[in-house]
Amino acid sequence: MKKLVLKTFAIHILFVLVVACTIEEDNPADCQSTYEYLQDLKILIEDQAAESICTEGFECRSIAFGSKPCGGPWSYLVYSTSIDTLDLVDRVNAYNELEMTFNINCGAVSDCAVVNPPTSLMCENNQCIAVY
Repeated sequence: MKKLVLKTFAIHILFVLVVACTIEEDNPADCQSTYEYLQDLKILIEDQAAESICTEGFECRSIAFGSKPCGGPWSYLVYSTSIDTLDLVDRVNAYNELEMTFNINCGAVSDCAVVNPPTSLMCENNQCIAVY
């Protein structure tokens, strides 16, 4: 199972690198396919984090997720150490880099509101919850 996860992750990283290097500035086709890929990857990452559970044996954590065109993350992803956290962090970092490249090369815009990290994390019904 772990080998399958690593192979899947390696494929995602390779795709991110290829896409990041080939997005042509203001090319609608490249921008659209990258946007669609980002949406699919976002769902995979959120699903991976959602699989985590919190109990006394695991710690809740959060990570900046996404890259706003004005800078900073779109949100903070909450998860527990019950999953392969190194894999999740690597995926989130690759996603953030690809989204930053997309923003620059495709002229993305957003509000410039600052998204603050959670002030604390708690475990409720075996799920990590962000407290703001």
